[in-house]
Amino acid sequence: MSTKQTIAVIGASGSMGAAISKSLSKGNNRLLLFGSEKEGVDAIVNDIRSANAAADVEALECAANASWEADIIILAVPYEAEKEIAEKIREVANQKIVISIANPLNETYDGLVTAPDTSAAEELQKLLPNSKVIKAFNTTFAADFATPVIDGKRVDAFVAGNDDEGVDIVSELVKTAGFNPIAAGKLSVSRTLENMQLLLIRLGMKYNYNWLAGWKILSN
Repeated sequence: MSTKQTIAVIGASGSMGAAISKSLSKGNNRLLLFGSEKEGVDAIVNDIRSANAAADVEALECAANASWEADIIILAVPYEAEKEIAEKIREVANQKIVISIANPLNETYDGLVTAPDTSAAEELQKLLPNSKVIKAFNTTFAADFATPVIDGKRVDAFVAGNDDEGVDIVSELVKTAGFNPIAAGKLSVSRTLENMQLLLIRLGMKYNYNWLAGWKILSN
């Protein structure tokens, strides 16, 4: 049995935060959920406990408190909210893994608001210089968590970061969530990963994938 990890999900009341929380509750994890919509977070806690009475999950009313108790912090918030959250958790996130799931999309979904030589994850690393920022869960839609096997194939989920041990730990979380983890490289690879999701969103709007689509690398 793997060592029990305490995971804080910041933004747990959003669609991605809820999907991640429900998926990770299946593993040997203690979940601390925080979101701006407290009723929404309480509802997710109840959903998780209904599905698994033994789940170790609770709602907290402060992002810093949740992060202080956690081994791993997942920022399930939009890119534009990351700076404010980072300022609140900077001290308590020292030396901890912080997962960036954000895609820095512009308002018309036809480009990114970040410069070509950076990414949402790299910008978060600058805001949290003493944390181990890992990119993960950004190429998966919320609906994919309930259906991680599409057309008979397990959806790939890419993990990138400068801390190799952190990448390994997060890859295990990706596996717990039901996806096939692929260690994609250093944190700078996030630039490609964020553009991949921009493309998938654009294709979804064009071909009506109903937000249930994912990437799969085929090889022999």
